[in-house]
Amino acid sequence: MTALPQELRPHRVPPRELSHDDLQLLRLLATGLPVDAVARRLGLSERTVRRRTRMICDRLGFSTAIEAIVWAARRGLV
Repeated sequence: MTALPQELRPHRVPPRELSHDDLQLLRLLATGLPVDAVARRLGLSERTVRRRTRMICDRLGFSTAIEAIVWAARRGLV
């Protein structure tokens, strides 16, 4: 039996449950800005940006921020 492609796998949180702040963070990361620049733009520490990114990935069932960004981009969220 072959595994489903990543974009078809179920995720723990539907997109509508991603907060405005979650989407804003994903949008900034999707631009390719480094974490320190994202942190400055959001008025957060780098540690907070990393923690929030990890929490988003965990809720969506992804291992990396890149996976979460691609998933959100394919759904027109970023």
